[in-house]
Amino acid sequence: MKTELETSKNTIQDMQKIENPDRRKMGIQEGNKVYDLRERLLIFSKRILKICRMLPKIPECEGIRKQLADAAPSAGANFEEADGALTKKDFVNKVGISRKEAKETRYWLRVISGTYIDEKDISADIRESEEIINILSAILRKSGAKTRKP
Repeated sequence: MKTELETSKNTIQDMQKIENPDRRKMGIQEGNKVYDLRERLLIFSKRILKICRMLPKIPECEGIRKQLADAAPSAGANFEEADGALTKKDFVNKVGISRKEAKETRYWLRVISGTYIDEKDISADIRESEEIINILSAILRKSGAKTRKP
């Protein structure tokens, strides 16, 4: 039985195989790279939840599992909320929260990397978290918000 994550990846790959002049509007580009930030955050959240299931079932991992399971989906959810913001201040606030949650996710991934999960298995997820942080930081800068270095 395929997991939701595998189904999601297959759907993106299937979409890329279809010759469609409107692929850019769907947020899909060549090389399996998703450029729509909402979709990218959704895929990232699902990957992190999969990583949470990979963590060993030991007491010290329970706190890490909860933190990861809360932070990554929250980054996506807050970005979705930013889209519905009524004011610029609210937009900046929600994107800022999304960025904080992405940074927290990166921190916990770095903690478990090489400790509980092999580095090669999550190095791409750490890179993705860094790219997401950089994108959200750029959005904040362009919105006129003052940010510290990602």
